[in-house]
Amino acid sequence: MPWWWRAVLVGPLTLAAGAVFARKVWLIYRLIRLGRGPVPLAPLSVRLREFVVQVLLHRRVLRRPLAGVLHLLIFWGFLVLLTTIVQALGESVRPGWTLPGIGASPWLGFLQDLFIVLVLLGVGLALYWRLVLRPARLAGQDQRGAYMILGFIGGIMVTLLASRAGQIALEEPAWAAGAVLSARLAQGLHRAGPAVVRGVFEVAWWGHLALVLVFLTWIPEGKHLHLLTLVPNVLLRKARPRGALEPLDVERAEVLGVSAVEHLTWKDHLDAFACMECGRCVEVCPAHSTGKELDPRRLHTDLRRQLHRVAAAAGAGQPPALVGEVFSEAFLWQCLTCGACVEECPATNDHIDKIVGMRRHLVMEQARMPEPMADALRSLEARAHPFRGAAVTRTDWVAGSAIRVLADGERADWLLWVGCASALNERNHGTLRALAALLIRAGLDVAVLGDAEQCTGDPARRMGNEYLFQTLAQQNIETLRRHGVGKIVTACPHCYNTLRHEYPQFGGQFDVWHHTQLLDRLVAEGRLRPQTAPAGRITFHDPCYLGRHNGEYDAPRRVLRALPGARVVEMAACRERGFCCGAGGGLYWTEDRVGQRVNHVRSDHATATGADVVATACPFCMLMLEDGRAAREARWQPRDVAELLAASLHADGSAAGPGGER
Repeated sequence: MPWWWRAVLVGPLTLAAGAVFARKVWLIYRLIRLGRGPVPLAPLSVRLREFVVQVLLHRRVLRRPLAGVLHLLIFWGFLVLLTTIVQALGESVRPGWTLPGIGASPWLGFLQDLFIVLVLLGVGLALYWRLVLRPARLAGQDQRGAYMILGFIGGIMVTLLASRAGQIALEEPAWAAGAVLSARLAQGLHRAGPAVVRGVFEVAWWGHLALVLVFLTWIPEGKHLHLLTLVPNVLLRKARPRGALEPLDVERAEVLGVSAVEHLTWKDHLDAFACMECGRCVEVCPAHSTGKELDPRRLHTDLRRQLHRVAAAAGAGQPPALVGEVFSEAFLWQCLTCGACVEECPATNDHIDKIVGMRRHLVMEQARMPEPMADALRSLEARAHPFRGAAVTRTDWVAGSAIRVLADGERADWLLWVGCASALNERNHGTLRALAALLIRAGLDVAVLGDAEQCTGDPARRMGNEYLFQTLAQQNIETLRRHGVGKIVTACPHCYNTLRHEYPQFGGQFDVWHHTQLLDRLVAEGRLRPQTAPAGRITFHDPCYLGRHNGEYDAPRRVLRALPGARVVEMAACRERGFCCGAGGGLYWTEDRVGQRVNHVRSDHATATGADVVATACPFCMLMLEDGRAAREARWQPRDVAELLAASLHADGSAAGPGGER
């Protein structure tokens, strides 16, 4: 075919495909813009680093080596092989055209051949992974779209390779010197004669172009839409720390919470379109993996469908209700806000904001929530703590401790923020006494607020009562300022997260430490010198609001390893991939009756290590582990890191008991 015929046909075909593609992308853009704004973005340096780490280097995807490698091969293959598409289109308009600045370099020909092979290898691995290994996270999915994508990719590579071989056989371009595989195939074509070579080249060239253009028009409709949306989703990361929820102006807001997709932000909509449907979030979700309805993948895929329904229903009826029909109330109340889905998502999607937004609608506009949660919220309003019926006071644990309680006008260098779960549950009194003794022994000037301390409001905020949270936050900030508090240490990761990340939203700026961070520092400085370790092996359970939400995994482990002779082992699900205890998101105040209890499953994880002691650093985790141990009749004992360190400072190695006795 004369070259000018190729130009006559390629131009209109490319323009037509580009027009279809642009129209579909424009529709998606309009659906994203249905969300509200503005959304404050993270600093550019943070977003660029995330782009390099998550997109170019595939850090999260590579946590599962086989799936990660095959995806990385295909991703980088397409980046490199974009040069072949540009080259082919340029040559169709002007014979002999080469890429500006690169030309027909043999090294480029070598790279192109290499990545054709790597992409085909990636396709083969993907088929093996889906057809032979069949991972559980793909169960229940319609696989036809995935196989269609793999067919497109494989076809594009095969036709590209054949067209390159045909071109070498016909023209011997300069890049052929480096294209080893294409050149070897071209040698075989030479023996078939000129007519066959020309036929192979034309069929392969046009077939390659057709597959590329059809693939281009299909991307905005298929599950691989993330090829377009993932990069902007990563580069438009929110400014807020992961552990902080979005504040709501309860006095001026037209709606309280999220009852329609239009109430979400445009970034939330972009999340929905960036979802890869890979199922990694489902695989790590403690609620879903224990037999509950919650499906974090469906959160985004169903939001995407709802956005399309809203667009289609404009002026022609109402789409199904977002809360109650698209997502059941059970779906929303099963989320532990543990952040496992957020940590695992390659698209860096945020699931928690959306679920809490819908909870806010249920609680503040509909007054609908599980009754145990309603009791906890009523207790928060009446008593400033969520433990209705608690038989102890905030200062009962102080008896027998040298810690001082601040009177009006008094100050201390360090404030020990006790937290409701520690103060109002006798099991955690031993942790508080051990921690207070350690801080005083290290020479710190430390005190507590006593009855002036109120709940930080974390349970209210996670349950959806933003108004109650803000009321408690503002009262606590005023109390802290009145006492001139600068540095705070707390044994509760939930209080730590709220004081550190959420109080600044309301002007409360404090230097907040988790107790394991401060103990780690005191041990490193030699102000606390461990002497012994408990007998047997120790495993550490990562609290979600210390680990995933605040990135602190090492401080508690360093303290444990500082115990002379300590034998520390890890659970299979630990650190970034740790498993929630079952108390997060306000679910401590619910009845876990669907499927297995989350804390029982976590207790089984601990038992599997053969550990004698399960260390943790959260009063809620402690309570849930105690319950799980009893239910499973396990032999290990749960202990807080502070209890173990305090026991190590005694020559006999005795540990504080559940009530603080020795």
